[in-house]
Amino acid sequence: MIASLRGALLESGPDSAVIEAGGVGYAVTLTAAAQRALPALGAATFLLVHTHVVKDGPTQLYGFCDVEERRIFETLISVQGVGPKVALAILSGMAQGELVRAIAASDIAALVRIRGVGRKTAERITVELRDKIGIAGSDAATVRLPSTVPTGRIGEVHAALTALGYKPSEFDVVLARLDETHPVTDLIKQALGLLRRK
Repeated sequence: MIASLRGALLESGPDSAVIEAGGVGYAVTLTAAAQRALPALGAATFLLVHTHVVKDGPTQLYGFCDVEERRIFETLISVQGVGPKVALAILSGMAQGELVRAIAASDIAALVRIRGVGRKTAERITVELRDKIGIAGSDAATVRLPSTVPTGRIGEVHAALTALGYKPSEFDVVLARLDETHPVTDLIKQALGLLRRK
């Protein structure tokens, strides 16, 4: 799985870019914030990446300007019926702090104002995610999604299983049984094998 890219910016579109890293050009779909942060063509750039794997479909890369933005994206796509396109629309249509507050407060009206988000989707997001929202201290500006996604190789397995449609509640126990010293591809196979036996 690709977790980040550092290289020269070859192409830039309204919501995408091509980054050359190690002699390979990677096409990446971007959030509005990541798009705004891009340098001039030819300049070096760095993006955090979510690798989205779909059964019998192409692997797609999504780029973000910071860890929190990627974490929110991955949390959104864990909701049934919310795919990468809708998650990108949500991140591009509302500031991160406002989004977290809207979910925590079950503010359906604020979410449906985002293009591409219907009432049913907004309701599903608030129902499934409001319990995952944490408030640090008493300052509303510090509202953040909790850092529940693991890092390293286990984090890559987490991302792959999420992309395949599994929910963290289904595979958290499985991740705890994996040996992180093994290659990521082997870990994903082990995790899928354990999930099939559940």
